Amino acid sequence: MTMRPHRASRWLYPRPEGLYCEPGSFFIDPVRPADKSVITHGHADHARSGHGAVLATPETIAIMKIRYGEGCAGAFQETAYGEETTVGGVRVRLAPAGHILGSAQVVLDYEGTRVVISGDYKRAADPTCTPFEVVPCDVFVTEATFALPVFRHEPAGDEARRLVDSIRQQPQRTHLLGVYGLGKCQRMIALIRAAGYDAPIHLHGALVALTEFYASRGFDFGACHPIATDTSTNRRDFAGSLVMCPPSAIADRWSRRFEDPVTAFASGWMRVRGRALQRGVELPLIVSDHADWPELIATIEETGAAEVWVTHGREDALVHQLGLMGIPARALTLVGFEDEGD
Repeated sequence: MTMRPHRASRWLYPRPEGLYCEPGSFFIDPVRPADKSVITHGHADHARSGHGAVLATPETIAIMKIRYGEGCAGAFQETAYGEETTVGGVRVRLAPAGHILGSAQVVLDYEGTRVVISGDYKRAADPTCTPFEVVPCDVFVTEATFALPVFRHEPAGDEARRLVDSIRQQPQRTHLLGVYGLGKCQRMIALIRAAGYDAPIHLHGALVALTEFYASRGFDFGACHPIATDTSTNRRDFAGSLVMCPPSAIADRWSRRFEDPVTAFASGWMRVRGRALQRGVELPLIVSDHADWPELIATIEETGAAEVWVTHGREDALVHQLGLMGIPARALTLVGFEDEGD
């Protein structure tokens, strides 16, 4: 049976640039430059440069400027969580998404209908960002990055303790941990410190600027030292140390300066053993900044949404499951979203 579109689809719908709010004349996380944009968070697949005007949290705007430069948009409107503004008759506010620092859900109220666009989100505790807030709504737009029943993330603190235990058990080896630079890096540092690791942590240069930004917002990461980009360092200098780098650097010549390293990677994709083997990861850590399958289902139910729109990820599996639960759902199939912040 064909599902009748929700009335919200008359004023909120996909266009090549992204999800478009017609009465407000703005896009949410457009994939190409737009006159007016609302940005959910700072990951590059959601926050791009070249927009005419950007509305986002202060943290997301600061992150965009670090990544793309001060002039990466024509104008910025900083909007704190819970602060409401009206654009073309549409009431707009941002609610915490729990994904990374500054990440937000976009709450739209128009003509008696509320739509919540989640962006990327997670429900697990994270010491480096504001927890996810459930916002009751008529239509919930959810991500589906890990929308398969196999994806059930481990407690992140337990995974951090596995890493710390490995460092203590193999003091002669460098532990090389692959992390995404925004969000995952800083969350893992906080978790590792909470697990009792108090030695200096060495950072690849690509991780330094954003980690320093988090520190400027009051996060205490302990001693974190940048590693020089040259390869002149003695390979034994890092024996017993923890070195963090972008995932791509693990297989790069940069990593050859470390003698017999234990390679680790923190990602929800490490649940898939084949991915760990493909990357040559010796110590896979199942730590994700996205909701897993049970969290996706629970969140949708908690919003009380009459209809769910699913985007970027395993849309078909989640739409099918929601249909079995009696919740109307459809895939938006927006393009341009990846798993940078995983």
